[in-house]
Amino acid sequence: MSNSDEHSHFDTSSPERYTASMRVAVVNISANFFLSTAQVIIGLLGHSQALVADGLHTLSDMFADLLVIFALKHGRKGADEEHPYGHERIETAVTMILGIVLIGVAVGIGVRAGLKLMAVEELLIPSMLTFWTALVTLAAKEAMYRYTIITANRFGSNMLRASAWHHRSDALSSLIVAVGIGGSLLGFKYLDAIAAIVVAAMILKVGMDLSWRSLRELVDTGLGRKDLESIRRAILSVSGVKALHLLRTRRVGGQALADVHIIVDDHLSVSEGHQISETVRARLIDEIAPLTDVMVHIDTEEDVDSPSCEGLPLRDEVVKRLDGYFRDIPEARQIEHITLHYLDGHIEIEILLPLSLASPVTATHDLGRRFGDAIQGDQDIGSIRLLFH
Repeated sequence: MSNSDEHSHFDTSSPERYTASMRVAVVNISANFFLSTAQVIIGLLGHSQALVADGLHTLSDMFADLLVIFALKHGRKGADEEHPYGHERIETAVTMILGIVLIGVAVGIGVRAGLKLMAVEELLIPSMLTFWTALVTLAAKEAMYRYTIITANRFGSNMLRASAWHHRSDALSSLIVAVGIGGSLLGFKYLDAIAAIVVAAMILKVGMDLSWRSLRELVDTGLGRKDLESIRRAILSVSGVKALHLLRTRRVGGQALADVHIIVDDHLSVSEGHQISETVRARLIDEIAPLTDVMVHIDTEEDVDSPSCEGLPLRDEVVKRLDGYFRDIPEARQIEHITLHYLDGHIEIEILLPLSLASPVTATHDLGRRFGDAIQGDQDIGSIRLLFH
């Protein structure tokens, strides 16, 4: 899902999510254990390679659900020194493992069934019990899919969603197995092997899809276009934000992270710029459900298109220079504060002086001229302005 509205009901971090997910995994493991045991035993005794293949597929589901439990127990850990972004990527890694397991199972089933088809005359007709077992498995797998997908959608878990579709693929494959066994019982004994090959192809597709989606997340594929548009609208709705650029997002398990540069007025105080950035961060986390953390960088308007300020001296060096420039100006001893603005490749300086120095007006103009003349020749300083209070 990419639309933020579709994510609005997700809870990606609560204990309830963990408990519900764990319950789904335990139920699925128990069901898969009994189903796979029945399918393999009855398939072997009833001469149905399709049912045995489906049983092995079910056994892989049980192994996959064990991986799900491992991911749930470790992926829910919070951030620590070695994992400052948390452990959510464990879910992504497990989802990829599920996909790889499916691909391996598909290849094994397909090869075995293909070899059987090369000797059709040696194929045995399955028993009626294998047909009924396939139908029961179909119903059980569909029930497991519905049970799992409800929890996956409720909490926005891609890992559980992958597990759910794993069960759906089993349900579809069990249907094909039932058809293949039914055809064999009617005299077309090669249909059982063909059903096994079709099942393998279906499993292969699901496995490749899951692996590809997980790989995209592991290489930091960003959110969808609709989510990005929602993020932009939310940022621009914050008072003080003039524009934005360098918006980047990435998924981490069931969550998402973002970083963005916002453009504000070039003479804002540090505290006001910080307040705007914190407002942007809070609004995005509140309104864009997948987002759990946002890094906001403040830029000035000139920072986008104007010359870079890289390499300009910092305050200690600037103040040291000004002390030398102003040594012959007695009023400089009464400077109360110096504000530096790094704009357009230069430093604009504001000097705060006592109001008593601002009278008469002619003296103020003369004082401004003397301060301005003192900095002439410093290529890093663009201008100087006096303020009085």
